[in-house]
Amino acid sequence: MKKTAILYKPVSLTFGTAGGLLAGAAFKRVWRFLGHDDTDAPNATDEDRRWGEVLLAAAIQGAIFALVKAAVDRGGATAVRRLTGAWPT
Repeated sequence: MKKTAILYKPVSLTFGTAGGLLAGAAFKRVWRFLGHDDTDAPNATDEDRRWGEVLLAAAIQGAIFALVKAAVDRGGATAVRRLTGAWPT
């Protein structure tokens, strides 16, 4: 295993955890901004929620999590390259 890969693993895990927390908070803010002040985002199995509301929440949540994950992964790889001079693989 390359030295950069060994260094990248703990960076990736740490940033991934922080990114997940950040993405969750961002989704809650977006959901409230869309007019759902008093309710949590629906789960797929919430019987009293409409299909459209469930699917919209899932699409927004997925987009936010994917964006944050890509930003965190790219930032972590860039940080490792700055420290070691090599891009992690």
